[in-house]
Amino acid sequence: MDFGKTIARAKAILVTPRTEWPIAAAEPASVGSLYAGYIIWIAALPAIATFIKQSLIGTGFLGVVVRMPIATGLGAMVLRYVLSLAVAYVVALIINVLAGTFNGQKDMVQALKTVAYAWTAAWIAGIAVIIPWIGWLIAIAGAVYGIYLLYLGLPFTMKCPSEKAGGYTALTVIIAIVLSWIVSLIVVGVIGTAAYTGAAMTGTHLGSTSGDNVTVDPNSALGRLAAMGERAEQASKEMEAAQKSGDSAAQQAAMGRMMGAAMGNDGSVQALSTEQVKAFLPETLLGLKRTSSSAQRSNAMGMQVTEAHAEYGDGSGRNVTLEVTDMGTAKGLMAMAGAMAPEEERSTDHGYDKTYTAGGRLTHEAWDDQSKSGEYSVVVGQRFTVKAQGGAASIDDLKQAVASVDLGKLESMREEGVTRH
Repeated sequence: MDFGKTIARAKAILVTPRTEWPIAAAEPASVGSLYAGYIIWIAALPAIATFIKQSLIGTGFLGVVVRMPIATGLGAMVLRYVLSLAVAYVVALIINVLAGTFNGQKDMVQALKTVAYAWTAAWIAGIAVIIPWIGWLIAIAGAVYGIYLLYLGLPFTMKCPSEKAGGYTALTVIIAIVLSWIVSLIVVGVIGTAAYTGAAMTGTHLGSTSGDNVTVDPNSALGRLAAMGERAEQASKEMEAAQKSGDSAAQQAAMGRMMGAAMGNDGSVQALSTEQVKAFLPETLLGLKRTSSSAQRSNAMGMQVTEAHAEYGDGSGRNVTLEVTDMGTAKGLMAMAGAMAPEEERSTDHGYDKTYTAGGRLTHEAWDDQSKSGEYSVVVGQRFTVKAQGGAASIDDLKQAVASVDLGKLESMREEGVTRH
């Protein structure tokens, strides 16, 4: 391993990208050598920096400094790092299958080069998380510069015409943003912060590596991620045909299928209506009256999510919130989240936080004895989430609140709106 060469490449791609991209594109490489000689080292920088910030330096507010326990921080660092390696591979797969759409040449090694070197700016800028206050601005600047690097690199690595590089870049960035957003939404919003504090990521591993080939266990989380790229290939062909036809409606439909494939689905998914989801919220909950309710359905970039939530209270300070969400287009990623999330339990002097699978459903619960409050959530049918949070006599009350939703009926609707391709 030549660290000097790795550092020189990172510096050159950042400082002189116009002259470095053709050199990098012409170099012989393999998927294994790119990971071993470059990606695993540069991608580790933001994960290590985040660990230092969260567990060693801590986060301060109003004179109070909060630090994540060392063991927890290490577990979070490992999980964050492994996820970054997996997502880099998936984005490379997508870049590769999109090549034909933009008159480029498919080459998985070149696609991975594109991701590795374009993401260098964001990975290195991620170190700035250590810096108080302005660190996030530096990180954003790195991400923006990475988009520019991607735009410059695609004509050299994927051989696309320069006039096609803008569209190629835009679609790649959109998919990468959606992937990152959905993964964060699932892990943080649905499973809870426990998923970021696991000491290991079960069921995720690369298989054997030999020469230019990397085999991936199809039953592992990474294998499921890799399958996303394979399903996207057919969608990209349909998209290319739609672009040639000039039919705007066909192009929009093809874009929807492409986004669906990127989300891990083998077809299109129409999220339930707001009325359908809101109907699962009861009028009363744990003897509390419903004081307010709302529902919304988002539809952006071919991705649909419907959420309904209600507040319940007794007017004397006891309040519980119940949420039901149809992840819609992200249905495929919901299944992958179940494979990627660790089963874990943490306890403190006055509470606990754990993630586990019960009855085939991914479950997260947390409870604080001091505040008499907590959260209980389940994933239903690898598509829906039901979550209750707030003050209660015990966690059993929140479990009862979730059980008040007809989970059987909700699970029976897991295929509603799904069209197989």
